[in-house]
Amino acid sequence: MTETGTTPGSQSALREANQRRVVDVLRRDGTRTQAELARATGLSAASVSNIVRGLRAAGTVSVRDTSSNGRRARAVTLLRPPGTVVAVDFCGDRVRVAVGDSDGNVLAREAIAYDVAADAGRAVRRAAWLVETALLGARIDLGTVASVVASVPGPIAPDSGEVGAISCLARWAGFRPAEALGERLGLPVLAENDANLAVVAERALGAARGADHVIQLVLGEGVGAGIVMSGRLFRGAGGTAGEIGHIGLDPRGQVCRCGNRGCLETFVGTGYLLNMLPRTHDLAPGPDRARLREVVASALDEDPGSRRIIAEAGDALGQGVAIMANLFNPDRVVVSGDLAEAGDLLLEPMRRSMEMGTLGAALARFDLVTSALGEDAPIRGALLTAARSLR
Repeated sequence: MTETGTTPGSQSALREANQRRVVDVLRRDGTRTQAELARATGLSAASVSNIVRGLRAAGTVSVRDTSSNGRRARAVTLLRPPGTVVAVDFCGDRVRVAVGDSDGNVLAREAIAYDVAADAGRAVRRAAWLVETALLGARIDLGTVASVVASVPGPIAPDSGEVGAISCLARWAGFRPAEALGERLGLPVLAENDANLAVVAERALGAARGADHVIQLVLGEGVGAGIVMSGRLFRGAGGTAGEIGHIGLDPRGQVCRCGNRGCLETFVGTGYLLNMLPRTHDLAPGPDRARLREVVASALDEDPGSRRIIAEAGDALGQGVAIMANLFNPDRVVVSGDLAEAGDLLLEPMRRSMEMGTLGAALARFDLVTSALGEDAPIRGALLTAARSLR
């Protein structure tokens, strides 16, 4: 790699690559003078001086005066390897970014409203810009970022990293978000299903602490589940484990986007629920998520039509979870998403339905609870996953 002949668009990536070269030498060889770093990396003395200045400002290295061959020199010591982690959360109507430390604690956040579903490539470009904005606001150099994890509302093939054909982001089918975001940032990126990340966070920080067999439901446009069995995340052979929304409940029901009829999603997905509203319910215009929140608020305010919609959703959801409970025998099921804000209006019909469809032994040691982290669960899980990759 040379330091000349670069275009303006490549200068930032080159600077970050050079910074990593300096850090790698310090990690391998220990304390070195700036002159020794220049020789080991092949960079100019001026470039090394600028890089060391930036690393010192970030708290990554210490610098002290010393002597080498009878001349004054500056000795550079690595205090800690770059350990900043970044989480990117692609939602249907927004992109969120969180910057964390090496333990997964949140240091900074940014979010923008954005139609993620419309164009995968543009959404990734916006996400990369938002990452850079968050880091700039926190005064953290991109070169200190060691791991990036992206949350995607759909199955991710473990071998190719491609988004599955059936997801809430139809135009993302076959797209490789980790690869695309990694190219924009110049960093390695892992993409993971949002429900999988949510269950990671709830086990570490939220409603599933102390449980080793957990099913985390994420309710939205679709219905996904993150599954932990014996303390380990279960993805399945092709990354589609947990697609509970496509459990068939009624062979004569509505046609689902997957092509089958009567899938669980057609009973509890946001769009389907809004279509069930009586014409007398005049919701404010806006995104479906905001309108569903109005329905939940009306139900909590004892509106009978809204309560009926949520009760029927709970009954259908209980039927689907009963099948999962018989298969996996979890000790905890965590329900998250806007619909979960209805609390017992949703959970009680779920419990009754599960009692009818689940083996008694499967319910003997079983808790049904709502999320403690809410919509933060996927992004917190992404930070924790990124942090754990450093160990």
